[in-house]
Amino acid sequence: MSNRLKLGIPKGSLQETTFALFKKAGFEFRTSSSRSYHPSVDDPEIEPLLLRPQEIPRYIEQGILDAGLTGKDWIEDNGSDVEEVAEFIYSKATLNPIKIVLSAQNGSAINSVHDLEGKRIATEYVRLTERYLANAGVKAQVEFSWGACEVKVPDLVDAIVVNTETGNSLRAHNLKIVDTLLISTTRLAVNHAAWADPWKRAKIENITMLLRGALNAGTLVGLKMNVPLASLETVTALLPALKTPTISPLASPDWVAIEIIVPESTVRDLAPALKRAGAEGIVEYPLNKVIY
Repeated sequence: MSNRLKLGIPKGSLQETTFALFKKAGFEFRTSSSRSYHPSVDDPEIEPLLLRPQEIPRYIEQGILDAGLTGKDWIEDNGSDVEEVAEFIYSKATLNPIKIVLSAQNGSAINSVHDLEGKRIATEYVRLTERYLANAGVKAQVEFSWGACEVKVPDLVDAIVVNTETGNSLRAHNLKIVDTLLISTTRLAVNHAAWADPWKRAKIENITMLLRGALNAGTLVGLKMNVPLASLETVTALLPALKTPTISPLASPDWVAIEIIVPESTVRDLAPALKRAGAEGIVEYPLNKVIY
């Protein structure tokens, strides 16, 4: 077919999380093996390609891909000239951003960027680190590392620049965070030509809307309940609905049904309070998408 969107999907730690997010958004991706770079998807208008997120911004900028999901950290490290049309806050373990940090051994004399003068730094983020040092007026040796930077301090290098989601790996290797270079989230990046193409732009905007709806739903649930009219005011006063609750009549003229969407974290306190206020038949159900 003539209209197809070439879409980069991050291979590696974010792959399964990204596939799960797309599934909630209504797109089913499948791979024939763990080594496959050409997943299938149940949308014939999408041509997906699995790539390391480090490479995706470069291929988007070059027009090899129309769009792709990658980290803000890799867009910055590559210095890629792309359209960042959406931000999606999710990572491999949590819904939190990741941090790109300068880290050194606990107890070392490295407590700021200025303590790196003449030192050795290992990182995957070579260009980002070099710009960081240049902006601080510090001269240090930056070497590329294929990961596992934590084990290189202090025997091979004096400090590292790495991404961290929870900080657990740094603590396990007796490392401290000296500075944060960047807070990074997943971005939907698009090359300028694709963004200027009406069909591709509409397709990208549709995908963006559905992915946002899936992420919105991740922290929300629906609640249904039956409420006697005599308790309606008391019950509705407790409801932290996104808008106003949906209230529907029941067969009995003395009762109504209420349906709302609430943060999942509030239900453990809200449900007992609703029950005490007179609500009955309270049902909690998961959501796939919430589109504002």
